[in-house]
Amino acid sequence: MNDLLHNLIEALREELKQYGEMLAVLEQQQQSVVQRQTNILLQNVADVNAQANVIAAVRHEREQHRRHVARQLSLDENASFAIIIPHLPSDYRPLVQALVHENNALLIRIQQRARQNQLLLSHAVELMQQLINSILPGSSPKTYDNNGRLPVSSLPHRSIYEQVG
Repeated sequence: MNDLLHNLIEALREELKQYGEMLAVLEQQQQSVVQRQTNILLQNVADVNAQANVIAAVRHEREQHRRHVARQLSLDENASFAIIIPHLPSDYRPLVQALVHENNALLIRIQQRARQNQLLLSHAVELMQQLINSILPGSSPKTYDNNGRLPVSSLPHRSIYEQVG
């Protein structure tokens, strides 16, 4: 049982570490938007996606360890930490509880920061659309369809120089 608990604790610590990494990447993204560093922002989007993949992998590993511990405790393998923790040896309960709590708190901060960044990026896109509309009056906004593509009718057919005169 000690090996299973050790593996679960290490998985929770790794998850916490990766959430911290994601928060740092999201904070960098926010700074890039605020400081209008588009070259850094493009790389940052790739970093966010890469970190999301790392988090998915460590969460999967943590879930496997949680299931193993639940089975070892003769609980349903889908038992939540709220059910598992009271069944753990008393000297492990505070540590596991604290790690679960910290992971949940950091995940909430990540979600909040991601929403803030989404609003900032959305505002930046609106400002760019206003700029485009001021340069090309009468042009309609270009929006993506459900497949993430611009409709064919929205694609530019001539340069701005051909439109003048």
